Amino acid sequence: MNFLQRALPDNNAMKNKIYNLIIIISLVAISAFTYKIVTNERGSHEIDPEVKKEVIKVLDDYMSTFNSRNVRAWEGTYQFPHYRLASGKMSVLETAGLLDSAKVFGGLQKTGWHHSKWDHRNIIQASDSKVHVDTRFSRYNADGKLIGVYESLYIVTKENDRWGVKFRSSYAE
Repeated sequence: MNFLQRALPDNNAMKNKIYNLIIIISLVAISAFTYKIVTNERGSHEIDPEVKKEVIKVLDDYMSTFNSRNVRAWEGTYQFPHYRLASGKMSVLETAGLLDSAKVFGGLQKTGWHHSKWDHRNIIQASDSKVHVDTRFSRYNADGKLIGVYESLYIVTKENDRWGVKFRSSYAE
């Protein structure tokens, strides 16, 4: 004789209600557990604080190496192949070591560019290995005068146990 049979020996309707309640509670628990697994693999608006910390660090490093004009260090914040969609054109960088510093920074410096800063970096979706980041950055001249503001979307991925920028889509030239 089980617990319910001992507790409610003469009331079949009550037994059925309790059995149904146990089944419902079990299904809710399984659903909640399954939902957590699925959102970690497929993306969620709930961001793991550790993932957020690592992604923001990559973006900090990305901006500081860009501002230092250190192309090799800047590439160190990428994942390869690396994709950029800007000015209606898709660029693909297959491996590190292919960027030319003069080409990357020469055009910018002609506009008076001295440095850039993040205005915001909002993680809009994330999984354990891919994060979509809504960003806006501004460009400044040497006097700190604003010369441009650009909305963009960065996709940061974790590959080979390392986070890096995989894809950038911006309205910058």
